[in-house]
Amino acid sequence: MDSESRIRAAIEEHWRASERGDIEAEHAVYAVDAILDYPQSGERFRGREAIAAQRGGHPADRHFTVQRITGHANVWVSECVITYDGVPSYSVSVMEFTGRHVAHETQYFAGPFDPPAWRAALAEPMPGRTVTGT
Repeated sequence: MDSESRIRAAIEEHWRASERGDIEAEHAVYAVDAILDYPQSGERFRGREAIAAQRGGHPADRHFTVQRITGHANVWVSECVITYDGVPSYSVSVMEFTGRHVAHETQYFAGPFDPPAWRAALAEPMPGRTVTGT
């Protein structure tokens, strides 16, 4: 298996493990000294143990749906919908690999919103989605 196939498989397993709540498997993708940044809150988590502890302590019922994984060489992006107690949050995860492990991840979160009526005639629903709020 080539390097990019190994990385893609590791990312896919990360998200599957996240969905099943397998904290050990979920965090196996991270280097021991990995960094995780959440730009919206300004938080940085340093080290695999800190990353796992903050996710493992999350009080919400969480589910993970991967929309797309794309990348090349050492930089990979996952687009996901993460639901927290049934409320969706759209997430983009940018993972930077050193060898087989994530050295740095930046994760962005955004809530859903209703589209403005003025552009309704220009838009169509994304596959699997409906356009609301018009």
